[in-house]
Amino acid sequence: MTVVPPASFEIKSANLPLVALLLKSTDLGALTRDLKTRFGDIPDFFDHDPLVIDLTQLNAAARRTGTDVESIDFPALLNLLRQYSVVPIAIKGGSPAQMADGLAAGLLPAPDARVVASSPPTPEPERQVAPAKQAASSVKAAPTPAPVTAPVAVQPPPEAPLGALVINKPLRSGQQIYARGRDLVVLAMVNAGAEIIADGHIHVYAPLRGKAMAGARGNTEARIFALSLEAELISIAGIYRTSENPLPANILGKPAQVRLVAGPDGDKLVMDAM
Repeated sequence: MTVVPPASFEIKSANLPLVALLLKSTDLGALTRDLKTRFGDIPDFFDHDPLVIDLTQLNAAARRTGTDVESIDFPALLNLLRQYSVVPIAIKGGSPAQMADGLAAGLLPAPDARVVASSPPTPEPERQVAPAKQAASSVKAAPTPAPVTAPVAVQPPPEAPLGALVINKPLRSGQQIYARGRDLVVLAMVNAGAEIIADGHIHVYAPLRGKAMAGARGNTEARIFALSLEAELISIAGIYRTSENPLPANILGKPAQVRLVAGPDGDKLVMDAM
């Protein structure tokens, strides 16, 4: 018997790029504040990205402390997340009750979704990161931890990589540029009050006096390069330093790079003259 394939459809495997929300608290009030702090001034950070809600860390913490696993108001959580242009579609790592509530809210179970952690950069030799410089370059973490987003190991089909976003004009106070999924190259001054953000590296071939945030989606290998580093805020993968902690004299106003170095107490920003 001859089998004729249907003319109206085909079934094939497909890959879907996702982001993951690693939920650490069921306090939606705190989550609302943290999301606004992290993404409120970057309206196009997400572009209707499908999202999986990962409850693994939340429930692991409950087991360590011997506390009861908390219930989650999934309809309110989903409404909150949609305000940031993400599309919650799946859930993993929950208790049986949490999974049932998530499924009732329209989420799909995704037990095999694997969150990909960003690889920390290889620490530089001791001679390149002197103790005094490390102390001068240490930073503080955000007062309230923001929810962590990270890519899930569901890879899209191969595509041509995005080239760097190149900005030719000076950026005035109040202007913001976001290089989504790529590096950012600025060929003119970034004035105080301006903000530049990139998922990759940031290169400023002029004075950098505003805010610069590289590795915005957690890329710990991203770096910031400037011909004249005078920034009021620098950040890589969420680790930041503000002008309240003045730049070292050997760095201020000079060509420099900013990178993350892993240490026993966590990642720290280190600035090197170039």
